[in-house]
Amino acid sequence: MPTIALLGNPNTGKTTLFNELTDTYAYVGNWTGVTVDKKIGQLHDSPAKMVDLPGIYSLNPLTKDEAVATDYLLTANPNLILNVTNASQLKRNLLLTIELLESGTPVVLVLNMIDDLYQTPYLLDLPTLAQRLSCQVKTTNARNKQGVAALHQRLLTSLDQPTSSTFQLTYPAAVEQALATAVTHLTPRYSATFSRWLAIQFMAQNQTIRDYAQQHHLQALTTAAADYDRQNFERQIFQTRQAFITTTLQAAQRLNPDVRANHLTQRIDEWVTHPLLGLPIFVGIFWLMFKLSFDWIGTPASNLLNTWLSGPITDWANHLLSTLGTLPFLQALLVDGILNGVGGVLTFVPQIFVLFACISILEDSGYMARAALVTDRLMQVFGLNGKSFIPLIIGFGCNVTGVMATRTIEQPKERLITILLSPFMSCSARLPIYSLFVAAFFSRHQAVIVLSLYFLGIVVALAMAKGYQLAFHLKATSDFIIELPQYHLPRVDLILRGTWDKGKGFVKKAGTVIFAGTVLVWLLSNLSWHGMTTDIDQSLAANLGQLLLPLFIPLGVRSWQVVSALITGVMAKEIITASMIVLFHLSGQTALVATFSGLFTPLSAYSLLVFILLYIPCFSTLATIKAETGSTKWMLYSGISSFLVAYALATIIFQVGSLFV
Repeated sequence: MPTIALLGNPNTGKTTLFNELTDTYAYVGNWTGVTVDKKIGQLHDSPAKMVDLPGIYSLNPLTKDEAVATDYLLTANPNLILNVTNASQLKRNLLLTIELLESGTPVVLVLNMIDDLYQTPYLLDLPTLAQRLSCQVKTTNARNKQGVAALHQRLLTSLDQPTSSTFQLTYPAAVEQALATAVTHLTPRYSATFSRWLAIQFMAQNQTIRDYAQQHHLQALTTAAADYDRQNFERQIFQTRQAFITTTLQAAQRLNPDVRANHLTQRIDEWVTHPLLGLPIFVGIFWLMFKLSFDWIGTPASNLLNTWLSGPITDWANHLLSTLGTLPFLQALLVDGILNGVGGVLTFVPQIFVLFACISILEDSGYMARAALVTDRLMQVFGLNGKSFIPLIIGFGCNVTGVMATRTIEQPKERLITILLSPFMSCSARLPIYSLFVAAFFSRHQAVIVLSLYFLGIVVALAMAKGYQLAFHLKATSDFIIELPQYHLPRVDLILRGTWDKGKGFVKKAGTVIFAGTVLVWLLSNLSWHGMTTDIDQSLAANLGQLLLPLFIPLGVRSWQVVSALITGVMAKEIITASMIVLFHLSGQTALVATFSGLFTPLSAYSLLVFILLYIPCFSTLATIKAETGSTKWMLYSGISSFLVAYALATIIFQVGSLFV
């Protein structure tokens, strides 16, 4: 089956183009670090596969996600490379293009975001560019689907009539002489073009290629490595490429007779990236998000859904099961356990989807890149930089993807620190329990309370980062370079797709993890050490909750049902809400809001929410931490340290607050 490798710099619209060309939708964001692993789709009207690889600046990997792309080219042998570039940033983008062309694999070069180029003083002569690069050149504006159909046809033609890349740069004499020697020794195993590419990448100190040469015993390269480095071949290769790019752009550029410069981006950035105003604007934008999610739109919609699920649906289910003659035990499980538990969590779906829609709008508009830039100044104080901010923000959706997104961080210590901080970000799984408590105790200030929890997670993460900076002796952070894209009016279809892509995981969990957790809680609530029981206070769930209850009293928790629900939250945070609903319902307390008013005060409720925000990551996050660090030790440390931090902070809030309230 033919394969097309999709490669390009970060934030060139690569994933958007992938979605337009294939039958598979991939997550799209207008900021760096969205694709942290390869994604595969099928090209429209073709058996060909398209592989969307992480955005990279060079085949010489600095980060784990960049190594994915280089490893793929070494092992997968794609039939065609689709190189996506930002049409207005070609000087930087073409460095990768040259590396791809030298591999010998046919390349189709795409100048995406062509509308941005029209706002610059220069246009590009495509025939000249194609002639100098010896490849097909197409233009697109993937966001508006302009040029996508023509590109699709070009890809089909290139697959039907494959031609190897004939592009070849002439490097300085010493480099060329060394290349000739290396190619002579490598050609018995590889083609001449691929041999030359391997040698160039090796001389350019591409560590992945050097590891490959070591593993495959390519003595022609490994024995000459010291000589290559002594003659500084890496710099000579880089300078040759830069000179070629400069002359190519000079030859291809044409004056733009109709410059339609749009200074809107610049004017907005004067405010949102301002050294003093940037952070307050960032906070204000997130406050607006939570107002929409928990006050203006999300909560009213959730209330309507709850009325429907707890009323007509429950009555209908009871009537149907009674008519069918269902055993009382099974009917109780289906209605009191599954329907109340899973349905109770699903009532919060509107709030979650409104929040995800807001995040998708920020991503698609281009603001998230500015948020990373603004927070860079703050992150530097704590031994990190804006590149760590991106995985942390991704963690607001799911801590698992947040941990995986740390692959874009070059320095191992910075990456490890960011991994350890990611679980402190308030993922979407915690939203149902927030919603439950803020509705009961903070009805007039729901958005502010939830916003405070999100920012408390960030504050705790930064405080921990400072501690890790001292513990790991992190003297200085790596440089943070990020491209600020032009602002775009968000596309409705992309917002809807992005919202569904983020939210569908929660809905799926409702049908799997929450379902299983609800059944487990119901069974534990109906089983004792002596078999079935109708007295929940004698159940296994009650025994476990009562055993651990003294540990949670300093936090203001006085109910074993809450403790038991917290234990299930280690499996998945979504289960906490379902567990509470089931446990209190089986205890005869069906009106949760009224029940909470007798068990909690606003202070103890907030203390509990702080604990839920920070305590042990779910199993999936812990497994991802182990996979990304390659260490069980760091996984266990993350679980233990987060519990201790959560317990200490929640206790301090409750105990100190009790002195004044």
